[in-house]
Amino acid sequence: MNTNKIIPCLWFTADGGTISKIVGYYKDVFGSDFKEGAVIPLGETPSGHTEMCEVQIFGQKYSLMSTEKEHHLLNDALSFAINCKDQREIDYYWNSFTREGEASQCGWCIDKYGLRWQVVPENMEELMNRPNAFDIMMKQTKIVIEEYLK
Repeated sequence: MNTNKIIPCLWFTADGGTISKIVGYYKDVFGSDFKEGAVIPLGETPSGHTEMCEVQIFGQKYSLMSTEKEHHLLNDALSFAINCKDQREIDYYWNSFTREGEASQCGWCIDKYGLRWQVVPENMEELMNRPNAFDIMMKQTKIVIEEYLK
């Protein structure tokens, strides 16, 4: 894997503290744009069995950690924006994350592991310069590009 100076580390809770289901979930969502490293078992910690795995998503390195017992919840203070090329790509990621997660507002959603995503078109800045764009966005859960073009 390439070397990044700063690597975001995401802490999840999983049954038995095993990370394999979490890694598998994101591998299913991102397909060939997802690369996984070896699982590193950390053993028993105050949060129970713990494992780590380095992954790459679209070439960006992340460190994923899972513990058996919930320690810190993921929340809206951290989210990842996915700049999508078109409505089809927005629909794909939105449906992938909300299938077992939940929809929020303005293109935000939460996946089944509690990670927040902003699924937006890559030209969102341009769309937001259109008349009534803010009102349109505030009424949307998933971003629908066509609604900004009317």
